[in-house]
Amino acid sequence: MSGERVRYRSDMEDSARWDGFVLRPGDIVISARSKTGTTWVQMICALLVFQTAELPAPLTTLSPWLDMKLNPVDEVHRRLEAQQHRRFIKTHTPLDGLPHGAGVTYVVTARDPRDMAVSLYHQGANLDRDLIRRLLDEPGPPAATSPAVRPSARQALLNWIEDSSSPQESMDSLRGVMAHLCEAWKRRHESNVVLVHYRDLSDDLEGEMRRLADELDLTVPERAWPALVRAARFDTMRANADNLVPDERIGLLRSNERFFRSGESGQWRDLLTPADGARYDAKAAALAPADLLEWLHR
Repeated sequence: MSGERVRYRSDMEDSARWDGFVLRPGDIVISARSKTGTTWVQMICALLVFQTAELPAPLTTLSPWLDMKLNPVDEVHRRLEAQQHRRFIKTHTPLDGLPHGAGVTYVVTARDPRDMAVSLYHQGANLDRDLIRRLLDEPGPPAATSPAVRPSARQALLNWIEDSSSPQESMDSLRGVMAHLCEAWKRRHESNVVLVHYRDLSDDLEGEMRRLADELDLTVPERAWPALVRAARFDTMRANADNLVPDERIGLLRSNERFFRSGESGQWRDLLTPADGARYDAKAAALAPADLLEWLHR
């Protein structure tokens, strides 16, 4: 993570907000695309750091989303600088857009991109777009404008596959997701880069939590593990949604519980025809190496 940083920005986020932020040895930076397990890994890090299921504050307070433009950047920096515990910071910025810090661990989450896109589609209906526009001081549509018709889940998935926008500006597009993961895949053998796959969290939550504890050099008493694993289960997190969702306490979500919609994988299979699937495969093969795609799609 050396050399000139790439700048990533969208309506909601800007990687330039990392400028001037001082990383500490021991910091954990969670670099993830939307709906790939970001909140899940934040929760696991919180449980491993505090070693109790009763967190001392809401997750978004303990682990701020530094890139997100809805909070003043100076305020977010001050909040992080005041933290005395081992910090774990959320970002949607890929590794080549982040500052390097000695002794910092970068945890990159991954998920089958098709599952991510389906989850992102459903999240779109749960966002209060009017509030977001007001907070960003963006003009709303003219009063006489008819509401835009939302595409079907299948059409949205097809549009996502064909989106040719720049990965620096359309980070949740297929191109953006693959660019994010390709950068991490290149660095996966570096001692301070850890990859976490959503499917592994689903299949073996305790095993992945123990692996992450080892990667972060965190020693957890054996007696603490059952409660920590239980707190990180999807159903437990959904029941505790008000303290865990990335809502920043400003009402971005219409329903906190719906943020944890299903947690299942493979729902894209009901939306894509064989021809659609072949188109996705061709697009993905042009954007990422075969070994990454094998790991990502298993």
